[in-house]
Amino acid sequence: MAAQYGAINMLLEIRDVIKSFEGPHARPVLNGVSLTLEPGQTLALTGESGSGKSTLLQLAGALDDFDAGEITLDGTPLMGLDDKGRADLRRRVVALVFQQFNLIPSLDVAHNLAFHARLGGVEDRSWLAHLTERLGLSDLVTRFPEQLSGGQQQRVAIGRALGLRPKLLLADEPTGNLDQIAGDAVLDLMLELVADTGTALLLVTHSPRIAARLGARVHLRDGRIDGGEM
Repeated sequence: MAAQYGAINMLLEIRDVIKSFEGPHARPVLNGVSLTLEPGQTLALTGESGSGKSTLLQLAGALDDFDAGEITLDGTPLMGLDDKGRADLRRRVVALVFQQFNLIPSLDVAHNLAFHARLGGVEDRSWLAHLTERLGLSDLVTRFPEQLSGGQQQRVAIGRALGLRPKLLLADEPTGNLDQIAGDAVLDLMLELVADTGTALLLVTHSPRIAARLGARVHLRDGRIDGGEM
């Protein structure tokens, strides 16, 4: 998807971004990548392993520096932003869901769901209760992660992320550790919730079938956008 420079109210704008990692044979992992994401839009990012998908996701979430180009997140340019500035922006705008569920083993479902919202100082018990019900977790709130199936753990991870009421949800292979039935159920819930809340979603996936469920798709090849489809 070509970048729409000058577009109004873009949540995320990435323009001609270059990112390299140090090493004796270093070459750009991202080499002039441009894309945009509107508020509430869902975008799938596909590509082979090593194409730069996860790196681009980290840059979009203000989790890492880049070498050249421009990234603007919710109106804030990221180039030159210090660690505190990036952390403040993430707390206000971004939430993440990964292939690994990353739940806290010593906390039950209810406390895992509330964890990020409490850290961010935005805990809303009525909103968390709504998420708990929508995600089918109402009967599981006193269980611990080890007592849950993979699909249940990922639903908790999604609820924990959306508990922040983010403007942008970044998801890196969120169904990668699940079988197809459980993965489809998790994806269905995620897409329903981001649609209901107006949250934008940038999702990394290897699966063309999953990518087709989102509103737009872009493909990374050798650190460059290889084409997009609305």
